[in-house]
Amino acid sequence: MNPNTKAPRGTQDMLPRDCRELEEYETIFTYVAELYGFREIRTPVFEHTELFNRSVGETTDVVQKEMYTFLDNGGRSITLRPEGTAGVVRAVIEHGLYGEAMPLKFFYNTSCYRYEKPQAGRLREFHQFGVECFGSALPSADAEIISLAKHFLDEVGASHLRLELNSIGCPTCRKEYQKALKAYFEERKGELCETCLGRLEKNPMRILDCKSPICSEIANDAPIILDYLCDDCREHFKKVQEYLSIYDIDFVVNPHVVRGLDYYTRTVFEFVSDQIGAQGTICAGGRYDGLVRELGGNDLPALGFGLGVERLRLLLKTIGADYMPDDDCDIFLACVDPVAEPTVMKLVQTLRRNCIEAEMDICGRSLKAQMKYANKINASFTAVIGADEIKSGYVLLKNMHTGETEKVPLQDLVSHMKDLIEYLSLHDFFGDEEEEQSPNYDGLTMLRGGKDKYRP
Repeated sequence: MNPNTKAPRGTQDMLPRDCRELEEYETIFTYVAELYGFREIRTPVFEHTELFNRSVGETTDVVQKEMYTFLDNGGRSITLRPEGTAGVVRAVIEHGLYGEAMPLKFFYNTSCYRYEKPQAGRLREFHQFGVECFGSALPSADAEIISLAKHFLDEVGASHLRLELNSIGCPTCRKEYQKALKAYFEERKGELCETCLGRLEKNPMRILDCKSPICSEIANDAPIILDYLCDDCREHFKKVQEYLSIYDIDFVVNPHVVRGLDYYTRTVFEFVSDQIGAQGTICAGGRYDGLVRELGGNDLPALGFGLGVERLRLLLKTIGADYMPDDDCDIFLACVDPVAEPTVMKLVQTLRRNCIEAEMDICGRSLKAQMKYANKINASFTAVIGADEIKSGYVLLKNMHTGETEKVPLQDLVSHMKDLIEYLSLHDFFGDEEEEQSPNYDGLTMLRGGKDKYRP
């Protein structure tokens, strides 16, 4: 295959099985976010480059090295979004959402783009689940955001995670800290990489986030921000920790967590795994109280997080907790006579309109080949329909898992399948003992495997 017609480096195809798995995680994330009062928002895949320069920070790796930026046909500088927060903030300002009830709570499932060296858990096109909350400066909001992230991670079975917490202060206390950092790094100026030499003058705090092994080693002994917090920031951080304890959320304070984007203030956090190599941060976020004002809006406190979907999936596969999608077909109708074809077509259409996954042959196979195909697609039930079935008005329905068969009136096949699937779903969800007490659901109301709590 011509290399230029393959998927670009750092991207990947999502095949049907991957999509089913991803859809499950999206459904669970939506369910959890809405439990906390968040509502979905969608923003454009590209924005004016200035938005990211002003929000993410000109001294960050994202802006300096990783953005996909180009000129459009009108000569405007456009950038594919490298993260989700800036676009949401821009939307809040542009649509004047300040007058709505506070706090404003949004969640999103979005694709992002960064020109990075592709490796496990790090792609150039990747996906994020994220939330953004505007209007609360209280530490209880920080704890709630972290609780939401933990809730979702627990729901999908993401164990082996460590919550690392830090405060990087406000602009007031950061001034003194930046002075101390600059003095420290000046003494080892000759060892810093070229990028960090530029950061030394503009924003020495960015050196703490450098990926260079030498700069990282130097940064290990640098002054820590917790020693420079003002009274307000220190009290805020103390309260966040108290509230997390109330929520029974374990954490460790790590003064080296600074996050890679300039807009953060006060609380920053990461959910980190040691199971997936160097790219161990699954979810990260914090406060960005000055960002709305920086981008031309009102003085509105805000906070949020982004969760890397590819890294999450990598972790779940590594620990054996990944969702294995059910690819079963509910029923396959085999047609063995041209005279029966209109009946089969009508039945398949009616079954699908009643939320039953139904298939028929559209490749001209023999009956034997059709039954082989039914096995390959894991059909739960099969029925063979020909001239005899049309004449008698009955069809033999076979349970492919048990081998049992039953004679069903052709006109009742759809309603009978609805009852069967409802019974099997309720049985999976409630078990034998509680089946008689289960609700009287009308039609197919549960996901296969009893996961209905994620889909009302």
